[in-house]
Parts: sequence; C-alpha cells; structure tokens
Amino acid sequence: MELFKRMMSWTPKTPVYYGWIVISVGALGTYASSGSAQVTLAGIQTLLLDDTGWDRSTIALGITIGTWVAGLLTPIFGKLADTHGPRLAMPITSLIVGVCFYWIGEMSLIWHFYTAYIIARGLGNPVLIGVMPRTVAVNFFDQKRNLALGLVSMARPCFGAINVQLITLISIWSSWRMAYKSLGIYSILLAVPLFLFIRKDPESIGLLPDGEETKLSNQEYAIKSKKVTDAEKHIWFAREAAKTSTLWAIVSAEFLIILTSGTIGFQLVPYLHESGFPISMAALAWTVSTLLNAFSNPIWGLLSDMYSPRKLVLSAMPICLGVTSIFLLIDGGYPGFICVVIWGAASGGLNILGGMIIANYFGRHSFGSISGIMGPFQIIGLGLGPIIGAVMYDATGGYMPLFAFAIITYLAATILFFFAKPPKVKMFESEEIT
Repeated sequence: MELFKRMMSWTPKTPVYYGWIVISVGALGTYASSGSAQVTLAGIQTLLLDDTGWDRSTIALGITIGTWVAGLLTPIFGKLADTHGPRLAMPITSLIVGVCFYWIGEMSLIWHFYTAYIIARGLGNPVLIGVMPRTVAVNFFDQKRNLALGLVSMARPCFGAINVQLITLISIWSSWRMAYKSLGIYSILLAVPLFLFIRKDPESIGLLPDGEETKLSNQEYAIKSKKVTDAEKHIWFAREAAKTSTLWAIVSAEFLIILTSGTIGFQLVPYLHESGFPISMAALAWTVSTLLNAFSNPIWGLLSDMYSPRKLVLSAMPICLGVTSIFLLIDGGYPGFICVVIWGAASGGLNILGGMIIANYFGRHSFGSISGIMGPFQIIGLGLGPIIGAVMYDATGGYMPLFAFAIITYLAATILFFFAKPPKVKMFESEEIT
C-alpha cells in the first residue's frame, strides 16, 4: 500500500515545463487510439473490403455506432477529467484498446469487428484523443493555451495519416491484420508510461499554468497574465455555460463542420480510386491531405493566442467553402487529387477553433465538463458522416451531391460562428453538473 502511494505521488524532474511532457506522452496514446479513428479507416477501408467481402455500408455502420458510443461517453469523461484527472483512465483505456486492436487482427465475423471496434472507439476517442487530452492541455497552459490545444489536436489526424501508410505498407509485406496486432501490442505496452507521466494539472505537482512557481497565488498569476478575460474573472460552471446562446451556437457550428468532414472525408479515397488512381495513390493523397490538416492546427493555435479565435474561424470558413466548391467543377483525376490535398489544408483548424473559443470564453476551471457538452454533438456528427456519405453515394451513384451538401453545411456553420459572441457574465448560482 505504501509503495502504491509513493508511485502515485512520484513525479519525474524534467528540464522543461512539465506541461509539455504531459502533452508529449499523451500524444503517444493518441497515436495508439488513432487506429480506430475515421481518418485511419477512411484510408484503409478498401483493404478491409477486399479481404472480408463486406460492402461499404457495413463498415460505415460499425464506425458510426462506435463513434456514437464515444459521443455518449464524452460528457462522463469530461467531468472525470475535471474532478479526478486522467492518471488512471488513460493507461487503463490504453490496455483495453490494445486488446481490441489485437482482436480486430484476429477477427473472422462481422460481429467480431463491431464489438472490438465499438469498444476501442467508444473508450479511446474521449480518453486518448478528445476531451481528456484537451482538458489537460487547457489546465497546464494559459498564455500558450491555444498553441497547446493546437498541438494536441494535431496528433489525431497526423498519427491517423501515419497509420494509413504503415498499415498499407505492412499489408503489402504481410497483411492489414498483422498491422492491427502490432498496434494492439504497442497500445498495451503504452499503459506504463501513461501511468508514470500523465498528471491532472500543474497545481498537483507544485506549479501553476505555463510553469509559474507556486509562490505566486492564483490571483497574482491572473493579474500578471497579459490576458485577463471574463473567463478568468468569473468561474464558469457547465450548467451555467449551458444557459448561454453562445455555447449552443458554437456547439451547432462544430456539429455541422464535423458532420461535413465525416461525410466527404470518408469518401475521398474511393472517389480518387474510382477516377482511375490505384489505391496506393489514392491513400497517398488522403495522407498528405490529412497531414496538412494536422500541421495547420498548431498554426491556428498560435494565431489564436494572439488574435480572437472567432475572427480566425470566420476567416477560415470562406476559404474552405471556396475549395469545396471546386469539387463541383471537376471530375476526379489529377485535378481531384490536387483538390483533395488542398481541401485538407483548407479545412485544418475548423475542428479545433470551436474548442479554443470555448476555452477563451469560459476558462479552464470546468473546460472538461463544458466541452463535454459539445462532445456528443461532435461525435454524433462524425458518426453520421460516413453513413450519410454512403447512402448519398448509393442513392445517386456519384459524389457531386456530397460536395453540394458540404457547401450548404459550411455556410450554415459560418452563420452560427458569426453569432457566437462572448457571453455576458450573469449572477448565476455557482453549481456544477451533478
């Protein structure tokens, strides 16, 4: 018992601010869980279809269910991130996800895939990719909060793109099944460093956000901060934030954006493949697109630490609308290849700027719980995307309706962000969601 207490209280001494250590180790967990991310399945679905003989809608249904389960669990893990932190949740989840991935590599029946994928996706997304890593980033940083959020958000698409290429290469040497078995073993072993290094917040290890020493009180640190916003003057609780129209405008806009990403993003590799590209080239275009999307996230984060995230998202939306419109004017081929790559760069940041707006408007004290409110809507949109795309393709036999749908939803999201102005602080009763 005494040994366990010492292990729980021990924190390694590092030459750099510990917040960067937590983000880096957390990113290793994101890499593991990205094996169940849509960005990965979108790039390798053809390998599964050729091996199993299942149709596109069958795969999409399992992905949708798994994604929805993740959405239902997001508020729970968001609250857990605020109250208890990720110290135990992340390594335990990494173990479970690893077992599921190994099972996927051994599967022979559709219910095997559904069961393993739904568990891996349902637990892995909120704990290793979404609300928990983002809450930790918000807790450890203030001045560089949005940069930290950008780096955390970069991990999923970046590692997803890497996984697409690794799984494709391993499938040439052996099979995609061997790739998932290897990913499962990695995820199981990763539980150890996650337990050793992950922490809830800087106060628990004798620091304040951005590495300030504890000799400064929280109030003194807030005065010293260059940006003392209403979010820092007033502690927002989740129930209080849920009463503002601002939060629901952000939630609605993010829902539409991620719905659109899932709808057309999951169909881009088949889109290029059917226009004449071999699967390896189509996957390459998707990989480059995803990497550009990923690497743009820290840039948006850095800019958001200097400028308003709301103004930035209102600048990014028209660019993404313009690029998406080009799909209506072309018919695949090399123009389609280029457009897929550019779309990834143009849409980068759209899935994280909403979270940055929430952090700026409502602060860090209940970020997990407040962003947990948004989580289910994002995940529901992400889960609906592949099904909507598959149904629209099956119904029309083409991809143009998908791109038209994307333009309409992007326009609606732009309008919602326009009305998502900073909330006014009112005299609510300070209470948390029970």
